[in-house]
Amino acid sequence: MPDNDALYDVRERTKNPEHASVDDVVELVLERAQHPRTEHRDGHLDEMMATVVDRYGTDSVKTVIHRILVDHYPFRTATHDLEMRNVDGIRIGTAAGQFLTELNAQDDG
Repeated sequence: MPDNDALYDVRERTKNPEHASVDDVVELVLERAQHPRTEHRDGHLDEMMATVVDRYGTDSVKTVIHRILVDHYPFRTATHDLEMRNVDGIRIGTAAGQFLTELNAQDDG
């Protein structure tokens, strides 16, 4: 398993049913990519994901999110064998981590 300092509170990794699942994160990433928020402080992440999803398709984005959140891959190497630029793995990982935090906070509050 690749080495990475970040461990994410995602249900598939923690086994905690109160944590968002990777599917919840993927769903939110794709929803935000289709309907980017305007006038929101994280709207730039939505626009970034719209570009990435258009460029690589949903399956590749799902794979990278799973590799990062569950399999513990570093952002830049989660794109291995997907014909995707490493920098786009960083973009996906940044958005997925932020959206996971948002989903878990919604469940807490």
